[in-house]
Amino acid sequence: MLQIDCPHCGTRAEIEFRYAGEAHMVRPKADCDDLTWAAYLYWRDNKRGEHAERWRHTHGCGQFFNVVRDTLSDRMIDTYPAGHARAAAGGEI
Repeated sequence: MLQIDCPHCGTRAEIEFRYAGEAHMVRPKADCDDLTWAAYLYWRDNKRGEHAERWRHTHGCGQFFNVVRDTLSDRMIDTYPAGHARAAAGGEI
């Protein structure tokens, strides 16, 4: 079982959390074309290696947060609150 470090509650078992999709998806403006809207809704990176994901601590604080996970080893590399920049990456999201 994975251990996930909630930035609000600390390390907890995976069963307390729910995956909520790829992190850092930017919603397009309301007047965008159909192709742009479809890309936002359905197209996702499915890459190997480090991948930023959004998770929710459903059986804890209820907060959303971001996780950087290695998709090859399933290792959690970093966690940080939603809306904040990753400390290792620096800069603003």
